[in-house]
Amino acid sequence: MSANLKYLSLGILVFQTTSLVLTMRYSRTFKEEGPRYLSSTAVVVAEILKIMACVLLVYKDSQCSLRALNRILRDEILNKPMETIKLAIPSGIYTLQNNLLYVALSNLDAATYQVTYQLKILTTALFSVSMLGKKLGVYQWLSLVILMAGVAFVQWPSDTQELDSKALSAGSQFVGLMAVLTACFSSGFAGVYFEKILKETKQSVWIRNIQLGFFGSVFGLMGVYVYDGELVSQNGFFQGYNRLTWAVVALQALGGLVIAAVIKYADNILKGFATSLSIILSTLISYFWLQDFVPTSVFFLGAILVIAATFLYGYDPKPAGNPTKA
Repeated sequence: MSANLKYLSLGILVFQTTSLVLTMRYSRTFKEEGPRYLSSTAVVVAEILKIMACVLLVYKDSQCSLRALNRILRDEILNKPMETIKLAIPSGIYTLQNNLLYVALSNLDAATYQVTYQLKILTTALFSVSMLGKKLGVYQWLSLVILMAGVAFVQWPSDTQELDSKALSAGSQFVGLMAVLTACFSSGFAGVYFEKILKETKQSVWIRNIQLGFFGSVFGLMGVYVYDGELVSQNGFFQGYNRLTWAVVALQALGGLVIAAVIKYADNILKGFATSLSIILSTLISYFWLQDFVPTSVFFLGAILVIAATFLYGYDPKPAGNPTKA
């Protein structure tokens, strides 16, 4: 049952990540009248939706009893303040990470960002070894190297992207590079820290997500006030929201739940592989559906390397048994 949940959660994560990338890209590039929705408010709304979904799941697990739900929330959250405060650390880091990624995407082209951000897989592996005492075999370390090479080939910038990147100043490229590198380390640390908390306590993953979503909403609102406070006061919190915006927000909220399930039933490195596979799917859909990407032989080489690395990571060589004596 645990293995089925692991692969089911990984599959849903690939679908969710791919859908989110495509819808978010379209929502941020689609031109329409009026102000565009603020990404900072979308992050807050996604956290609130995630909290509501987790409360409903806890309500379902408590046999749809409001009294039982109230007791669980009080006992597991309010009466355990130290356990709840622990989630402020990864939540704050995730909020910082989201802000850093916006800085990175403002100063780097998409291909450079995608390639560099995959370093979070390596940082996650290193934090897993140092913080969780996880031991990776030779095949797993080799698969990480192959994965990095494969994703680099898949996201190799075209001649047009290289010309666009040259138009950026050296200073802005340095700022973007530092932002994405810092985000890689924060992503690896926060993910492994959250995994450590989930696996060391008996609290439900949904309770943990309620706690994480609460702090995420608080930190997110602080970000809205600091970065977009003037725009919100002028045009409102939900300025520019439409059906596509709500789809993006819903996919973001779903992503938090799926990632929590992946961390609970699998681990952060497998989550990184699922994310890498979603990059390939997004690229394919961009070619066949959006028709804004032309794959090359380098792309196909990268795709083969990523798929091979995925299988290699799960490879568990069996020790050769002693031959039976007659």
